[in-house]
Amino acid sequence: MMTEAIRGFWVASATPLATDGSVDSAKLAAHAKQLFGKGVDGVVLFGTTGEGTSFNVPERVATIEAVLKAGVAPERIGIGGGFPAIADSIALSRAVLGLGLRHVLLLPPYFDRSVTPEGIEDAFAAIIDGVADDRLRAYLYHIPQVSGVAIPTSAAASLRKRYGKVVAGLKDSSGDFKQFQAFRAAAPELAITVGNEADITRAIAAGGAGTICGMANVVPELVKGMLDGKDVEARMQAAIDVVVKTPSFLATLKAILAAQTGDAGWLRVRPPLRALSDGAAFKRQLDELMAPAIA
Repeated sequence: MMTEAIRGFWVASATPLATDGSVDSAKLAAHAKQLFGKGVDGVVLFGTTGEGTSFNVPERVATIEAVLKAGVAPERIGIGGGFPAIADSIALSRAVLGLGLRHVLLLPPYFDRSVTPEGIEDAFAAIIDGVADDRLRAYLYHIPQVSGVAIPTSAAASLRKRYGKVVAGLKDSSGDFKQFQAFRAAAPELAITVGNEADITRAIAAGGAGTICGMANVVPELVKGMLDGKDVEARMQAAIDVVVKTPSFLATLKAILAAQTGDAGWLRVRPPLRALSDGAAFKRQLDELMAPAIA
């Protein structure tokens, strides 16, 4: 398994919760292994789909420890490591490197929306300099419609030039294919993954590294079809629409997982999200899209 950069089929995993609101690490490890059995290369924990910003550094580290003990290989795990406080990103990155992980996705500090491109570059540089470990493989995480702070193409290019392979890649979850192309043009050495599943096939054709995506929690076969270049884009977009046209993508995704697995524990979310009572109707819509099977 190559560890220089995330490539291929990675899932932004949902985070199952126990009754007390803590992470159900055993269920999370089982979910990851089940996905690996469907052709998934790796999982990113505590990203956007994993309600990442609702979990602090000790919670994330303890979960990684438990998932590793459950038999998930460290090279198949990435972790969301973006915080408004740079010291938290440094602490998390150092801790997981000590556990054998290398892949850390870094949001820009996401409270002040008036920052300059230079300020964003400074923030990422402060994290990388603070970690000070050549084992780190950092991924700049561009999801401005959620985080409120975009990553300028100039900053991505400059950081790669400054830090080489330590700045391994970039995850573009903007859903704007022109933005993906701009990142590719500005920083061609970065392994750029896409979060928007409907763009996977065209992104790979344009030199993209693969995907880290949330829909693969519930329709991994469709995502695999996109990666394999099969003619399933319309079905993929329809599946995305089932989930994103609801008030909460994350709560709906978990409700679908609960319906698929028969495990109501998947319904649990952390505040400020509100759990849905049932995902059966959404599951039926996805089932219809999955039939006939992807050839």
